[in-house]
This record gives sequence, C-alpha cells and structure tokens, in this order.
Amino acid sequence: MAFSFPSGITPTKRVIVIAFVVGIIAGLGALLFFEGLKWGTAFFMGYLLHYTYPQEGQSLAAIGQWSAPQSLWLLLPVMIFGSLLTGILVTRLAPEAEGHGTDAAIKAFHGEGRIRKRVPVVKAVTAILTISTGGSAGREGPSAQISAGFGSMVADMLGLSEKERRIALTTGIGAGIGTIFKAPFGGAVLAAEVLYTRDFESDAIIPAFLASVIGYAIFGFFEGYDPIFSLGAIVWEIAQIPLFVILGILCALFGLLYIWLFYESRDRFSAFFARHRLPLFLKPVAGAVILGLIVIGLALISPDMETLGLAALGSSYGFDQLMFYSLLPLAVVLLLPFLKIVATSLTLGSGGSGGVFAPGLTIGASVGASLGLILHMFFPALVPAATIPVFVVVGMIALFGAVANAPIAVLIMVVEMVGSITILIPAMAAVAVSHLLTGEKTIFRQQVPTKAQSGAHRGEYDRDVLSRLIVRDAMVKKNAVVAFSPGDDPAGVRYMIAETGHTGFPIIESGKLVGIVTHRDVQGAGKAPGECPTLRQLMTAPPVTVHPGDTLEDALSLMVGRDFDHLPVVQDGTTDVLAGFITRTDILRAYARENHCSSCEPGKKPGA
Repeated sequence: MAFSFPSGITPTKRVIVIAFVVGIIAGLGALLFFEGLKWGTAFFMGYLLHYTYPQEGQSLAAIGQWSAPQSLWLLLPVMIFGSLLTGILVTRLAPEAEGHGTDAAIKAFHGEGRIRKRVPVVKAVTAILTISTGGSAGREGPSAQISAGFGSMVADMLGLSEKERRIALTTGIGAGIGTIFKAPFGGAVLAAEVLYTRDFESDAIIPAFLASVIGYAIFGFFEGYDPIFSLGAIVWEIAQIPLFVILGILCALFGLLYIWLFYESRDRFSAFFARHRLPLFLKPVAGAVILGLIVIGLALISPDMETLGLAALGSSYGFDQLMFYSLLPLAVVLLLPFLKIVATSLTLGSGGSGGVFAPGLTIGASVGASLGLILHMFFPALVPAATIPVFVVVGMIALFGAVANAPIAVLIMVVEMVGSITILIPAMAAVAVSHLLTGEKTIFRQQVPTKAQSGAHRGEYDRDVLSRLIVRDAMVKKNAVVAFSPGDDPAGVRYMIAETGHTGFPIIESGKLVGIVTHRDVQGAGKAPGECPTLRQLMTAPPVTVHPGDTLEDALSLMVGRDFDHLPVVQDGTTDVLAGFITRTDILRAYARENHCSSCEPGKKPGA
C-alpha cells in the first residue's frame, strides 16, 4: 500500500519523517537480527558443539571461563549445513545477498537507489546461518543492507523522489550499523563517508544522525546501552606516539593483504565453479569445508593452535575482548591476523553472507596486540601492561578505517564501541598514516571517487549544458593519447598509471582500435611466478566507443550506465579508427568551463 505526503509539506519536514520512519524500522530490524544471531550461535556453538563461547563486553572473571568445544569434530558438518543452506537461499532467492552487504548497499545507492523487498529477509537469514555456524564474517554488512533495504521500502511506501529515495537508503545504512554496534554517531558519519573514496554525502548526514539515535534508543532499550567492548583501565603517553605511527604502517600492510586476498579468493572461487560448471549453491560449502579442515587441523597440533583456529571463526568479537584483557598467548595473536584474513576470504569470497567490518577489526586488533605485547616484553617501562589494550583499539581503527576509506567514521565508531575518548590522539595518528599508505585501495569495490562518478548525482549536471557540448571539445586528441598494443606486457600499463595518473588506455593493432585496458584489468596480472599474460588476454574487446560529434550528455549517460570511467572516441562513420579519448574528468572540466563562461560578461573572456 502506497502513501504520500500531504501537499505543501516542506522538504525539511519530509526528510524528518523519512529519518523517523527509517530509524524505527532500523532499530527493530537490528534487534531481530541480533537476537537471531544470539539464538543461532547458542544453538550451533553452544548446544551442538558444547562450546562456551567468549563474548564481547564480558568482565575479566566471566570471560576467563570460556572453553573450547567438547565436540570439535562436529564443526565440519555444522559449517557445511550453514553454508549449504546459505548457498541455496542466496542463489534461488536473492543473489545480491551474497558476500558483504555494505558493498551491495553502496552499489544500490550509486545505481537505481532500489533494493528488492526480499533482500533484507534473505540477507538476515543467510548472515545468521553463516556467522552462527562458524563462518568468518561480521554483522555490520548485513545490518547495513537490511536497513538500506527497509529504507528503499520506505521510499516506495511514501512515494519519494529519486533524491529522497537515496537519502532514505543512505540513512538506513547509517542507522543499521550505528544501532547494532551501539555507535550512533559513528554509524551516521559512516553512512555519508563510506559511499566514496574521496568525497562525502553531505545530504545524508543530518537525517542519518536522527535515524541512528532513534534506532539506538530502540535497540538499547532491549539490549542495554553499555559499549560493545569492556576496556578497563588504560594508559598511554605522548612519547608513545611514534609507536602508534609504526602500528599504522603495519596496519596498512595487513590491510592491503586483506583487500588483495579477499578479492583474489572471490575471483578464484568464481572462476573454478564457472570452469567446471559446478552448481553455484555449492560455492559457500567449498569455502566452509576448507576453513573447517584448517581449524580442526590446527586443534590437533596444540591447545594454543586450537585457540587460534577458534579465534578465526564467527565474528571473533569474544576474542577481541580477550585481547583487551591480554589473555591470548603471543603465538596466537601473532598468527591471528593471517588466519583471520584467510578465514574471511574463504567464507565471504566463496559466497557466504556477512560483513567485512568485524573481521577487519579483529585483524587490526591482533596486529595491535602483537606489537603491544612485543614492546611490553622488551621495553616494559616504555610500554606498560596497561598500554597494550590501547594498541588493540588503535589497531582496530587504523586497519579498518584505511581499508574502508572511512577513517573518520571508523575512528568515531570504535571510540563509541569501547566507551573511551582518551584513545583519540594515538588513533588519529595511526589511522592517518595507514589511510595515506593504502591510498584508494578499498575493501568496498562499489565506492566511487567523488559525486561526479556517482549515478546518484547524475541529475545535478545541467543537461542543457551537456547537450550543447560535444565530445570533440572535451576529448584528448589522438596524438596526445597513450596507447598500447595487444602483445604488450601489463607491467607497462601499471608503470604508465603510476607515472601519469591515468587509469585507462586504448589498445591499437595495425592502426585499428581493438580494445581498452584499465587499472582493474592489470591489477596483479603477471605478478605470479610463471604467469606471463599479454594485454590481449586482459583487455576489454570490442570497446564501447563514442564519436566526436556526440554530445557530452550521451557520453556521460553511457559511462554512468555501463559504470565506465573512460571511452575511446572513434572517427565519425567508423567503429575502430581512434580519434581521441575522453574520461569523466574531461567531461567535468568541460562542464565547469562552460558554466564559468556563461557567467562572464558578454564579450569578456573567462578570468579576464
């Protein structure tokens, strides 16, 4: 049933209504999802495996009573059951529920601004199955996609405009994440920051504030308002800032490893199942079997290795709490960043359902705990025991803030999750360094650099201006275009990307345009031993092209519709004779030039 706003209601009041409705739904949705996770974990891990699971927020005395499963041999069939049911539900009902939900919500924002009505339910059920049966994943991605889906439903229900629809969807992302982590401020900021690698969705920030507070109030009424983690007494000094900078460097390295292995795993699983024509619903099962065998194999080595394997399962928040109390052996925290990356890549890369936020926090926490424990061993006066938890928290922030391209939001969120503002200064230093070193490498591949590349802001350009400008006036002409041959090595493209900052190049053979290659095509290609691909194997062929006489309106519509950043320009009347090259940035410059000229006095040149 569709409703509509009364005529004459102001845009501000409409946004307030949107925020209230989305906040209420997000709070209730997060509560039901969280309860489902608790019951699922209690059944699979507690009842079936007899596993006294460590939990976040427990006191030192309570969490010290945790114990490994009495029936670890049951882990494999439990993981197979959860992943098989997840695979069936995802492939049959909602393929967009596969993997980490935040990326799917970001994609919906930049696309049509719509999420199918069945997606929130399918995502909730499959995420509960994945996480509670031992899959390495978090609850923030599902919360984001679930609440964004509810935001899309609200937009349909209220008959919202396209702009308001996207505000509702973005508000849902912030309210969902902020609610389930009891971090309303950070969740609201994350909704505005996580959509881009270099920009900020300012229109969403105020309604996200309101919706997050409402969702948090509802969720906290039933689950309490205490922070997620119990931190205890901590100590740090200004003299330790260089040590936190070192931690930022380490987190950047592990963050890059996390991103690379995550997507490498996803691509390998997809390629293997496509090549052998295997049923796609078995993909998550393959990842679960490999992970389950790794954990069982580790348990056979020693008690410490059993702890390591268990720490890589589920959301791992209980083991993060153990690191805050320095209750994990050094061998475990040293190896945990590597194993958690592998476990998450196997779970989500194979098609399981969950988020990447919680695994990212655990990876960062264990990097921080490792550095803190080592420094405490060798320099106890410089790094006392009470400083080790600070390294754990700062590691969380530095790693995930960088890989998510959301350093401000993650900084705020983790501070809220641990209930201590005192760690802001060392965390700011570490996350700044980590973010600078990772650049625009991101765990969320659906992020775009700025609003200029987002389909959500396509309508902000004056179409009359774009329709009277033609490609010839904005393109880079052929003689200034860097081109490659099909037989060239991808290393040459990577070198030109680093040298020029351009991320796409045409491929020319015998004077004819045969393809286009971008940074996405050559990333990692040819780096493995014995792998010697040429651009012919990597390029997109035949390329999508435009003509010099086409309008910039046509070119930009083609780019947005196909998610391209570059288009080769071919001579009028041909399909393969290169005339030039045009990018979104070229269109933006031409648009800005034209607008500036329009504001000049008649007969006066711009800037005169």
